[in-house]
Amino acid sequence: MFTELNTEGKVVGAKQVKRALSKSEVQTVFIARDAEKKVTEEIEDLCKSKEVVVQYIDTMEELGEACGIDINAAVAALLNKN
Repeated sequence: MFTELNTEGKVVGAKQVKRALSKSEVQTVFIARDAEKKVTEEIEDLCKSKEVVVQYIDTMEELGEACGIDINAAVAALLNKN
């Protein structure tokens, strides 16, 4: 399990991840393989353009659990340590 996501230095959800990517605050992005492509495609493109590492998690349920939340998550990001 990706326990490093159960920290304060993260954001969860497409809108928050996009915002953090646009501010260059992201170290790694986690994307659930079973998430809808319309949600993840733009984030994958942003990660490529900003050279941010993307790690894929099998399910949205696993990603939600790794983030320490009680709902499924399509995307999450680990923020830079500043």
